[in-house]
Amino acid sequence: MLVVVMVFGLVLGLYANSDLDPKVWQPSSNPGLTGVYAKNTVLSDVELIQPVSGHGPESVAVDSQGRFYTGYEDGRIVRFSSEQGLAGEGEVFANTGGRPLGLAFDANGKLIVADALRGLLSISLSGNVSLLTDSVNGEKLVFVDDLDIAENGTIWFSDASARWDYHHVAQDIVEASATGRLLSYDPATGNTALALDGLFFANGVTLGPNDEFVLVSETGASQIKRLWLKGPNAGESDIFISGLPAMPDNINFNGTDTVWVALQSLRVQLLEDLASATFTRKLIGGLPASATGQPFAYGFLVGVNLAGEVKYNFQGSKEHVSFITSVLEVDDKLYLGSNETGSLGVFSLDR
Repeated sequence: MLVVVMVFGLVLGLYANSDLDPKVWQPSSNPGLTGVYAKNTVLSDVELIQPVSGHGPESVAVDSQGRFYTGYEDGRIVRFSSEQGLAGEGEVFANTGGRPLGLAFDANGKLIVADALRGLLSISLSGNVSLLTDSVNGEKLVFVDDLDIAENGTIWFSDASARWDYHHVAQDIVEASATGRLLSYDPATGNTALALDGLFFANGVTLGPNDEFVLVSETGASQIKRLWLKGPNAGESDIFISGLPAMPDNINFNGTDTVWVALQSLRVQLLEDLASATFTRKLIGGLPASATGQPFAYGFLVGVNLAGEVKYNFQGSKEHVSFITSVLEVDDKLYLGSNETGSLGVFSLDR
C-alpha cells in the first residue's frame, strides 16, 4: 500500500510541476539510415575552424566582399576570412545582446539577423544594431529562428514557437502543440504579416528559384513545408519533403539546383511512440530539464533537388562533426554551423 501511495504522490507531483499542454500528433514514417539515407562517413573529411573562442556558431553568412559571419551564444557576431577562420583570428563585428541565429545580407549590405531573444534585427556596415520587428498583430514573437530575403526586399522568417522560447526547446518538442509560424516583414512599410501557422517548431527558411516559393522546416515533424508565392498555386502550401530520418534545422537554397538541409539530431523514437500519450508526456514535463536527455551527437546533412528528392547524403561521427544546424554553399565548399560545439565545419564538394 505504501508503494502505491508513493507512486501516486510522484505522479501527482510530476503533473503539478509540468507546464506542458501536450497534443496528439501523427509522426511521419521514419526510414532510418537506409536507402538514400544509408549511413556513411563522408563528413570525415570536414575541416574544423574556430574564428574566435566561443560556443554555438549556429549559422553562416557571406558578404559581397567574400567575408564570412557567424553568431555565438553570447550575442557576438564574428567576421572572418577563410584564412582567419583557420588561424582563429576573427574579429567581433557586433553584439546583438541576445542570441543570433539565422543570418543573411540584404541588398543594401546590411546584415539581417534572426535573434531568438530579441526578434528580427538589422546591423549596419559599422556594426550598429537596430530592431526591425519583434511582434505580429500585437503579439510578441517568442523565438525568432531563421530568415531569407526576397529580391523585392521582403524578409521571410520563422518564429519557432509561440509558447516556448530559446531556452525551452525540449518542452516544445515534447508538447507537440505546433505553434510555430512563418512570417514576412516588409522593410518599406514596417509591416509584419503571418503567412503560415500551426508549424511543429518552425525552423530553417529559404526561398526557391525566382522567389517562386518559400520553404520552412518543421523540426518536430521531420519535414519541410512549402508556401507558393507565385504561379497558379500562389498562396497555397504543401509538403516539400517529409519522412526525414532526422530533425531538420536551417535550410539554404544554393541558387541553382540544391536545397541544403542541416539535420541537427536523429529522430527520438520514444517521443514518437508517445505521440498519442498526452498524459505521459505531461508527466515528462514535470521532470528536471536534464532528465529529458541530450540530442545524439552525430553529423548529418542532405542535399535535395527542387522536386524534393535527395541528391546528397553526407554523414559523419561525432569525432568529425556534430549537431549541424546550417549549411551554406560557397565556391564548391559547404560551411557548416553548429549550435552545440565551438567550431564551424568546412567541407569541399570538389573531391
